[in-house]
Amino acid sequence: MESFGARLHRAMRERGPLCVGIDPHPGLLARWGLPDDVSGLDRFTRTVTEALGDRVAVVKPQSAFFERYGSRGVAVLESTIRQLREAGALVLLDVKRGDIGSTVAAYADAYLNPSSPLYVDAMTASPYLGVGSLAPMFDTAARHGGGVFVLALTSNPEGSAVQRARGADGRTVAQAVVDEISQLNAGAEPLGSIGLVVGATVGDTGHDLSRVGGPLLAPGLGAQGGTAADLRTVFGSALSAVLPSYSRQVLSAGPDPDALRAATEQVLTDCRRVLDAAKLTDGSVTTG
Repeated sequence: MESFGARLHRAMRERGPLCVGIDPHPGLLARWGLPDDVSGLDRFTRTVTEALGDRVAVVKPQSAFFERYGSRGVAVLESTIRQLREAGALVLLDVKRGDIGSTVAAYADAYLNPSSPLYVDAMTASPYLGVGSLAPMFDTAARHGGGVFVLALTSNPEGSAVQRARGADGRTVAQAVVDEISQLNAGAEPLGSIGLVVGATVGDTGHDLSRVGGPLLAPGLGAQGGTAADLRTVFGSALSAVLPSYSRQVLSAGPDPDALRAATEQVLTDCRRVLDAAKLTDGSVTTG
């Protein structure tokens, strides 16, 4: 079975290094003139999926904005996942799950097992019960060709109190997470299947991301203040593995499908300019 890392590498090469989030929060529904109910949710997600599903490498639905409507919202999420996969996009479900033992195994089955109606290509996970607690998730991903993106250095200001705290060995919590994920990806080609989430707004953190071996999801671009140019500062020599992620900057262009596509092309152009410049500078091979 082809690994998620290999599929992601090919998708970024063919469609460009970009992830677009589907975050149907109430403010966006109102901006689109849609009601804050399941019908509005369905119209919103169908419009985004039909406009972008056949052209974006990765689409990232935020599960919470579907779950808030209960079982009918989750049904819309299931349908959205199917439509995106049929359109050829890789689906990364933003759920940030984390637990221990049989519970984390159940989360893995919910999102990474092909028998589940919520089956996606990859999911986000929280490592703050210990990276080792996510082992059942990593095992399920490997078994079915899936991926996991583990939180490391997030763009929310509250995160630094935990992520930059130092352990007995002098490393920050975030660097310990980075190092453990690097070990899991060791030897994977062309890209490992266990990625990290590193916010585009965190600046020069002093953390070493050069040996991760897997994809680096960079949220926080656009409405949260991050720009494509910030990717150089945050990721440095690891730029070739970066998957930039935009949500509101693209979604705010809707509901017109052509406007959504135009906004997507603009941010992709901005990201490619940065990643290609890095390739020319250091001789690395980027996915753009």
